[in-house]
Amino acid sequence: MTADVRLRRGRGSLGFSFFVQGVTFALLVTRIPAIQDRYGISDGLLPAFLAAVPILAGASSVATEHLVKRVGAATVLRWAQPLVLLALLGVGAGTQMWHAALALGAFGLSVGALDASMNMLGVSLQRAYGRSIMLGFHAAYSLGGIVGASAAWAGAHWHLSLFTSYLPAVVVLLPLAFHGSRFYVDRQDAEDQAATEKGLGAGGFRLLLPLCLVMACAYIGDSTVSNWSAKYLQDVLGSSEQLATVPYNVYMVTTLIGRAVGDLGVRRFGAVTVVRIGTVVAAGGFAVVAAAPGAWTGMLGFTLLGIGLCVIVPQTFAAAGRLFPGASDTAIARLNIFNYVGFLIGSPLVGGIGDAWSYRGAMLVPMALVLVTLFQARSFGAEGARYGVGHERRAGDRAVDVGRGGNEV
Repeated sequence: MTADVRLRRGRGSLGFSFFVQGVTFALLVTRIPAIQDRYGISDGLLPAFLAAVPILAGASSVATEHLVKRVGAATVLRWAQPLVLLALLGVGAGTQMWHAALALGAFGLSVGALDASMNMLGVSLQRAYGRSIMLGFHAAYSLGGIVGASAAWAGAHWHLSLFTSYLPAVVVLLPLAFHGSRFYVDRQDAEDQAATEKGLGAGGFRLLLPLCLVMACAYIGDSTVSNWSAKYLQDVLGSSEQLATVPYNVYMVTTLIGRAVGDLGVRRFGAVTVVRIGTVVAAGGFAVVAAAPGAWTGMLGFTLLGIGLCVIVPQTFAAAGRLFPGASDTAIARLNIFNYVGFLIGSPLVGGIGDAWSYRGAMLVPMALVLVTLFQARSFGAEGARYGVGHERRAGDRAVDVGRGGNEV
């Protein structure tokens, strides 16, 4: 098999993994009220359950940094994805509170390994292609989120049990994901491992910190949408219960559109410019949401949020790979922790401010935090971040290098 064919198959199979993860995550977060009702979890206890998932995922991401040095990111992803799907099914199958705790714990541990390994493979494939493709992978995740949120809406509309809602997705996606994992393209050799140990000491981690800050702030914004958009639309803007389920889908649709065309923008204008534009649009979205006089104006704000936020996270992972080309797996594993830091902080931060002051005022906090990205934009690189022209001249060499490390059964 030629290196080009191996890369194309690797790109397609990895894109499908991002899609599966989007479906899985949307099925979980959009049915949180149903999970709470099924297990009798009180409003006071629910935040502890929700916080446990990102905490365990962050710990798992740290462990993945060391695990991939032994078995490779492709092997980690191959086994983490089925575990995430089975954990989701476990959330719907239990009957007692400890069942929910066990299933959500398993979900958190496996999703941390999955997120880290997926983005490791994405960054190495982008390096092989010699042009920006990371936004395309995250577009597949957004498409999965739309499918998952739509399936969750159908389950709620038809009053299906959680297990009945989750079972078709797991039955269809698990074997397909496991089959696709045969074609992941991994890259692990002695030179990379030596560079990893040399490239990310204390000094190297200091260089990574601006990107860690950006990642945390971006996920505070993202978690605000996923956790509070429905409540905000219904309780603050006076929408119906049915309309309140729409913002997350609108957000995922706009992230899909933005990510589908975002790689072209990076190749044409560079990552710094694209990230800056996205940051300004996202901040404007939060401002519109905070000031919205009604539900439809609020929808406009969530639309802007999807367009703006969608470019930041994929480009943050890509920037870490460029910053530490010989230590990208380690950099991404550490950066991925701040995905969960942001998600962990975002929901209680907005909820606490909303309860103590107002939910309109609470929306200004993620707006201000997202704007931090403007001051860290140069961490995303300069001319080289375009992944075009000069980079493409060396794409063939990189493709051969990565192809040698392919993980095919």
